[in-house]
This record gives sequence, C-alpha cells and structure tokens, in this order.
Amino acid sequence: MEQLEHITASISDFLWGWPMIILLLGTHLFLTIRLRFPQRKIFTAIRLSIQKDNDSEGDVSQFGALTTSLAATIGTGNIIGVATAVAFGGPGAVFWCWLTGVFGIATKYAEGLLAIKYRIKTSTGEMLGGPMYALERGLKQKWLGVLFCIFTALAAFGIGNTVQANSISLLMNETYGINVHVTGIVIAVLTALVIFFGVKGIARVCMALVPLMALFYIAGCIYILFVNRAFLGESLQLIISSAFTPHAAGGGFLGTTVMMAARYGIARGLFSNESGLGSAPIVAAAAQTRNPVRQALVSSTGTFWDTVVICALTGLVLVSSVLAFPDIDYTQGGALTKAAFGKIPYIGTTILAVGILTFAFSTILGWTYYSGKAIEYLGGRKWVKPYRIVWIICVYLGSIMNLQVVWNIADSVNALMAIPNLISLLLLSGVAVKETQKYLWEDRLHETSQEEIPLHDEGK
Repeated sequence: MEQLEHITASISDFLWGWPMIILLLGTHLFLTIRLRFPQRKIFTAIRLSIQKDNDSEGDVSQFGALTTSLAATIGTGNIIGVATAVAFGGPGAVFWCWLTGVFGIATKYAEGLLAIKYRIKTSTGEMLGGPMYALERGLKQKWLGVLFCIFTALAAFGIGNTVQANSISLLMNETYGINVHVTGIVIAVLTALVIFFGVKGIARVCMALVPLMALFYIAGCIYILFVNRAFLGESLQLIISSAFTPHAAGGGFLGTTVMMAARYGIARGLFSNESGLGSAPIVAAAAQTRNPVRQALVSSTGTFWDTVVICALTGLVLVSSVLAFPDIDYTQGGALTKAAFGKIPYIGTTILAVGILTFAFSTILGWTYYSGKAIEYLGGRKWVKPYRIVWIICVYLGSIMNLQVVWNIADSVNALMAIPNLISLLLLSGVAVKETQKYLWEDRLHETSQEEIPLHDEGK
C-alpha cells in the first residue's frame, strides 16, 4: 500500500506541476479579462438563481440545476480538502484556493454559457449538453468530446464517489464507532434509492438538502471564528504572506514553499469548485432558461458560494485554530478539521459530522448525473444502468479504501478531465464573448433566444 501511495502521489505531483497551474489559472484570467469581468455581476446572478423561467425549454429549473451543481461541488473538498491543502501546502494554500475561486467565476460562467449554446434535445424532450457537445458541435472535434467523457466517467469514481464515501465512513467510525462496512452499505442503499429517479429526483433532493446544509455549516464556521477572533488578523496576514514567500517553520506550522502552497491550494480549489473541470455544465444544460447568458450567470454563483464563501471560511477557521490552539496536529487534514470543530462546546462534533455527511452524500448524487451523461454520450442510454450498478458498488468499496491513495488518484484524473474542457473554453471564447455582449452588456437578459435546439440523432 505504501508503494501504491508513492506511485499515485508521483503521478498527481507530475500532473499538477507548473504546466497545469499555468493552464488553469491562465484560463481563469484570460476569460475574466476577455469577458470583461463577469464577476461584477455576481449579485445579479444570485438574483437570477432564485427566479424561474418556466416557459423556457429544459428539464429542471435554474435553481434546480444550480443546487444539483452545488451538491456535486460542495463536498469534502470544502472541509477535508482545504484541511489537506493546509497540511501539505501551509497557510498560503488557503489564499491560492480562494484566488482560484474568484477568477474561476468567469470560467464557470463560460462553461454554463457554452452548455446552453450547444445543447441538444432527445426525442423525449430531455436536454443533453456539456463540454462534449461544445467540443463536437462548436469545434467539430468529437474525439476530444469522447476523451472528455472517458476522463469524466473515470474521475467520477474519485471526486464524486470513493473520496466522498471514504470521508463519511471514516468520520462515522472515528466519531461514533460505526463500522466502515456498515456505513458503506447504508450509503450505497441510499444512493441507489435516489439515483434511479433520474435528474428530477436528484434535483428535488438537492434543492432541499443544499441550502440547509450550507447554512448549518456556515453558522458553525462563524461561531469558531468568533471564538478565535483574537487570532483573525494574524491568520489573514499569515495566509497572504505565505502565498508569495517561502514560509519558515513557526506559529504551529512547518516550513513550506510558494510552489507547495500554490500546488495544493489550486488543486484543492479545482477539486472544490470544479471551475474548468467541465462537470457543472453537464447539468446546466438541463436548465429551463431564456438564453445562454442567464444560465451562465446562475452557474457562476456556484463557484462564488463554494470557494469564495465556504472554502474561505473553512481556511480561516483552520489557520486561526492552529494559532489559537498550538497543540492541534495540523499535519493530518481530517484530524485538523475535527480538532477545530471540536472547540465548539457540545455540538461541534455534530456540526462537522452532519456537514461532511450531507456534503459528501449530495456530491455522490450530483456526480451520478454527470457520469451517467458521459456514459450515455460514449455508448448510449443502455449503458447507463450497468454503470450505475458499478457506481453503487464503488460507493461501498470507497468506504473502506485508503484515503491518501484515493485523493492522489482523484487529483490525477481531475487534471486529465480538465484539459479537453479548457481547450473548448479557450477556442470557443469568441462565442462566449459574442453572447455576453448581446445579452449582458447590452442589458437584454430578459430576452428569449430564438435559436432552435437541435434534435439528437438517437441512432448516432
């Protein structure tokens, strides 16, 4: 197992070297500038996210598509992932994780826009879309769409399945002494009960679960920050300074380099908000929306809530807790999170347990939809059910796996999945600019697109 952990870590380190960091952040920056900073419309986007375009074509409401996307993105990456970034990359990793989210808003916006622009409709009226269709219809490069779907189907077993199940089972075992096999069986059964109801069933569960779980977790973070208020200034200073200069050992932290902070912060940022990964636009394509830009704005709020708010709060909680309580062992991500929330009298452990349980389970549901659409693109609908059976089995297997190996594999396949999607975003950025100019900057968000959604060739 140690050898496997070493091999997977080496592959992950290679894929997340400077080339991937430059490609990912470069895309975020390029789209931010070329689209004229759509981040400044974030409050308009939040307002649109709770409105309905019932008269528009689509399978679920804009809010339903957003909460399904948030269900998939708000997971252990926000809790254990940020803690792992701090453990390996130091306090500066929090800054890079947050920065990835701020600029990633533009990338998530562009992903949502292209998903609506190039979506297609089946004979039953169901919407299909995502990077694979943008690559096929927009760039005429179906082979890249196939490659994206292969990586999506594989990445889903890491980021959206085994990592989440593993986090739940370990927490339930360490906190309540529940056997990991028992937890794995329960999660697998619950997953099966929900996913066979399709996207509408998944969306209904997520619309009810996501707002409650996010508010519950945020309230816990705010309480810890209040307890640690004397260390907030020092924490912010340490996070920012460590992001740009090598950090010497001290203040409860070991020494780290700028590269380590950037590598772990950006990797965990992508794992958390999935901007540039290409997953969220798969469900964005199912939204009822008047035009591509309205859904693009709604999609962009996912990254705002996930990283700019929740990950930032988590990072500040963890760093301030290490400074406030030097006896905390911050070198183990899960242990650091547990120790920080353990400082809340009586209910701290429960808040963390419920947070991880709901975040992780909802992520499994969201990624069920993503991976199912990838499989459908590759081999048709007949392969979706067998894939989901394997998916449910892996939920159980993930509950009893080694966590570090799982994280390494998830990071590696995430990088491979992101590359085709980033290519489509860069090469189709002109389309995104044209649509943004028409609907957003000319103040025509209320207008309905006159483009006809093409029918999917079922025999293709």
